[in-house]
Amino acid sequence: MKKIKLKGMGFYAPEKVLSNQDFEKMVDTSDEWIITRSGIRNRHVVSPEQATSDLALQASIEALKQAGLKAEDLDLIVVGTSSPDMIFPSVGCLIAEQLHAPRPMAFDVSAGCSGFLYSLSVAEQYLRTGKYHNALVLGADCISRFTDYTDRSTCVLFGDGAGALVLANEDQGDDFILDSINGTDPYGSSKLTLPGGGSRKPASAETLVQRDHFIKMNGKDIFKFATRISETLINEILHKNHLSKDDIRWYAFHQANIRIIDSAVDRLGLSKNQVMITLDEYGNTSSASVPMSLYQYAQQGKLNKGDLVLMVVFGAGLTYAASLVRWQL
Repeated sequence: MKKIKLKGMGFYAPEKVLSNQDFEKMVDTSDEWIITRSGIRNRHVVSPEQATSDLALQASIEALKQAGLKAEDLDLIVVGTSSPDMIFPSVGCLIAEQLHAPRPMAFDVSAGCSGFLYSLSVAEQYLRTGKYHNALVLGADCISRFTDYTDRSTCVLFGDGAGALVLANEDQGDDFILDSINGTDPYGSSKLTLPGGGSRKPASAETLVQRDHFIKMNGKDIFKFATRISETLINEILHKNHLSKDDIRWYAFHQANIRIIDSAVDRLGLSKNQVMITLDEYGNTSSASVPMSLYQYAQQGKLNKGDLVLMVVFGAGLTYAASLVRWQL
């Protein structure tokens, strides 16, 4: 089996920022209320003319440049997203067109906020077998497009962004991806939904009146699931790889809510100095939150070559995933 190599990474967040003070003018809330319950101060949101593929394209261009590769070198593009530009074609295909990548296998993975790690796992299988050689793996979302800005319990949480990794396979050397877990708890599928716009409830006057094209979330149940599954995944990965919690330099949790992260940290007895936090500036960017965090910490010099990083996510479905990597940039 081939070794997986990390060649480059990219990042993009829209210029427009929604602060907590902006939300004080929109709904019955306050800066203190938002920070206490979520840890979020700002979130970046798309302008009217932007869509998910626009964010993904910018992150892809940077990742390819850092990797020293051209678009024609890509034979695989996998995009984790819950907010494609349209039902079809996929964001992956749109990126292939915009990059002028001539013949890649390109598609999207819909796994809620777990989309990036699901996509990473899918790309790994193709690279390990040698079927493909250079892969662009993205997490990209424009969740603000589906946010109900009259619902104060959800509207303050979400932002937009994209993160990208370029991976390649080689016969020798160290491995980037050391282990992964992916799964689904289907009995929670009704806890986080976007009901309108699909074949069950195609767009109509009725779905507009019922606000079915906005996110519906049972926050309490999601919180319980997220804290439980995060602890389970971390313990399983550590046990399988004969590691202690202190062997991990960085825990990259899905940036959904600071209370979920704090709960997992307390239950596992982790040091907060091991935990990546970017939600204060970007909010919950769904599939993009983990790759955006990796990029930010690498750019700040906090994430260095050789560091063990354990990524843990959960999302609509209810999906969940974890991936253990040894940083190579």
